[in-house]
Amino acid sequence: MSHVLEYVTAGMASIMEDNVSKLFIHEEFTMWNFLSRTNNRGYGNESVLINLCWLLGLLVRYCLLLPLRLIILTFAFPLFYISLSFIGRFPEGRFKRWLYSKLCTFNSKILASSLTLVATHHNMENTPKSGLAVANHTSPFDPLLLTTHSCYDIVGQNHGGLMGLCLQMLSKGSHHIWFERTDPEDRNRVVKLMKDRISNSDLPPILLFPEGVCVNNTSVLQFKKGVFEFATTVHPIAVRYDGRFANAFWGQESISKYCLNLLTSWALVCDIWYLPPMTRRPEESATEFADRVKAKIAMAGGMLDLDWDGYLVNHPFKKEKLMQQQWEFARHLQQDEAQEDNQQLPTIKKKKRKNKSFEYNRVHS
Repeated sequence: MSHVLEYVTAGMASIMEDNVSKLFIHEEFTMWNFLSRTNNRGYGNESVLINLCWLLGLLVRYCLLLPLRLIILTFAFPLFYISLSFIGRFPEGRFKRWLYSKLCTFNSKILASSLTLVATHHNMENTPKSGLAVANHTSPFDPLLLTTHSCYDIVGQNHGGLMGLCLQMLSKGSHHIWFERTDPEDRNRVVKLMKDRISNSDLPPILLFPEGVCVNNTSVLQFKKGVFEFATTVHPIAVRYDGRFANAFWGQESISKYCLNLLTSWALVCDIWYLPPMTRRPEESATEFADRVKAKIAMAGGMLDLDWDGYLVNHPFKKEKLMQQQWEFARHLQQDEAQEDNQQLPTIKKKKRKNKSFEYNRVHS
């Protein structure tokens, strides 16, 4: 038991001091607010006037804002589909890319208006025109917010249902890159496509979210190093939502429930910072480059910079990491056994000397 107690203690301490799992639950506030997302469990005991104001706000959000936003959506989705289908009929070339850029930005603004988007753009002179753009990830609507200002080709995970329909619509107008995370052979195809796209300055910039998961708007988690192994220059973008007006974090619930939550919120208020392009240093590894870009994004958005791999929260632990811990435990056991042997060795030698002396005296007597 003495061998495993240290590991059991470390495991229990990690569970008790877990600072990562809370990044994948909805952000709460320490004070009362008109969305009722608060850590103060006594918010229901507020004054009658405040409760009446909250009830009035509830009626406004569900009886006024929700119907108006649904009307905008019923107009925006067919327009978006018709526009992209129209663009898809043109041959590849400069005119098609120009037309797609204009119509995509126009349609994105209409779709974002259904969420009452209020976006403040900072340092717009750093807006990427080509190459690779990376950003932190909070919501599946992050690309929609960014395309209201500039056009991007998106690299992302394949989805089904309503979100999959939107991905198919986007693919009609431009060459977005969708992949299946569970397919290891798909990685080589994506890497080859991204290398070709980044080297072509005539194509729109690629938008990528290296975290791989959505985080609840408080921190930036580990950036996957894959794209940083061949991309020498990246354009960082920081996105930070104001949680007082809407809960923008997607906690992997159904997309329809998530959309209803946004449509019944007050507004989608956010700040977007376009940072200067960053270039990989000659002595810098891909991991170090990714960490440096991540730190810049976290600093610009006023978020915590953490080194945890967010992919581990919803997916099984990698076998390589598990075997590494097992080898470490085996090495630890060997060291303990060696120390025990060294401690017992003098006693054994002393006993042997005593036995030899007894044997000598017995023979001579």
